[in-house]
Amino acid sequence: MKYTQFLDAKPLYYDKIDLERMPRTYDSIKSRLPHPRVVHVVGTNGKGTTGRFLVNALLKSGLSVGHYTSPHILRFNERIWINGSDADDTLIESAHKWLYSLLGKEKADALSYFEYSTFLAMKVFEKCDIVVLEAGLGGEFDATNVFDKELSLFTPIGFDHQAFLGESIDEIASTKFRSMTKKAILGFQPYEESVRLFKKIGLEKECTTYLVSELLSEHDIIAIQKIAQKLSLAEYLKTNLSLAVSAMNLLKIPYSIDSFTESPMFGRLTRVDKQIVLDVGHNVLAAKAIADALEGGKFTLVYNSFRDKDIFEILRILKPIVESVEIIPVDNIRTESRTALESALKELHLPSGQFKAVEKGKKYLVFGSFSVAEAFLKIYRTI
Repeated sequence: MKYTQFLDAKPLYYDKIDLERMPRTYDSIKSRLPHPRVVHVVGTNGKGTTGRFLVNALLKSGLSVGHYTSPHILRFNERIWINGSDADDTLIESAHKWLYSLLGKEKADALSYFEYSTFLAMKVFEKCDIVVLEAGLGGEFDATNVFDKELSLFTPIGFDHQAFLGESIDEIASTKFRSMTKKAILGFQPYEESVRLFKKIGLEKECTTYLVSELLSEHDIIAIQKIAQKLSLAEYLKTNLSLAVSAMNLLKIPYSIDSFTESPMFGRLTRVDKQIVLDVGHNVLAAKAIADALEGGKFTLVYNSFRDKDIFEILRILKPIVESVEIIPVDNIRTESRTALESALKELHLPSGQFKAVEKGKKYLVFGSFSVAEAFLKIYRTI
């Protein structure tokens, strides 16, 4: 069975997760797996762009690099980036055959979609010098946390996935920080509690910890500003760049302004064309970043949401830059009901309708999740 068919047969979401399955499986096969240097990226927002800034700079330094990220927008291959491009089907298929044979049917079938994908990526990355692994929604119990890590990077931490991670910033941040082991850098944070917990848990785990500001010299700050201007980065993307630069410094790998010539990953405040901005953000922290980045503009918001998101607060934050909302259908069992969306929009006095096509003369902001981006791009590209 091809890897696409094998993965498609697995559910994407689980009500309950066996937290011991991934470590247990890893222990049984780790002697056969590659062991490159690993940088682990954990947080609520900004993991993808932080990782992509870092791997591009590492690649420019002459290293062979892999970047594991999730979820994907249109193709699974987007999750496994190696040396400048998404891994091709032939490479992933070869890794799948090797991994399935190594695990055996029972173990392979038992692994979740994300767990199997994580092992698959590590096989694809077997010849890489450094691999940047992006955690899924957690930290301590995330599938990516089973591998030995040289460095942990923590991006901004906010409220998201509370059903799995906890209802307070203390609970959410603690779960993420407990993934640190040897060295860790904390990026700029929206909540002061995160800084306190980062230092506390670092001491408990005997991990050497740094705040991002402690690793940036005046030269770095000037370089970051020049790179941000060259790439036209919004402020929140600039903070992700700063974390990537601090990682280069701690890894003792030289960089220059030309090390960062690539724009952020697709779907992160991406201009699809002159009238469309697309962002895969889907929580309150992302909404604040987008509202700040697009302040003064007025957009038609193409939107939908999963049920576990604070849709009222997200829409309230975006309201100053939104003229109207067009709800886009998303085929996903986690999608919020149309009634709930319309109720929130009515309470906020935001006019709404259903998205059907892009109209000339309108400016659009597509926001809500990777699923919203996928649904929009399928319609847009067809048209």
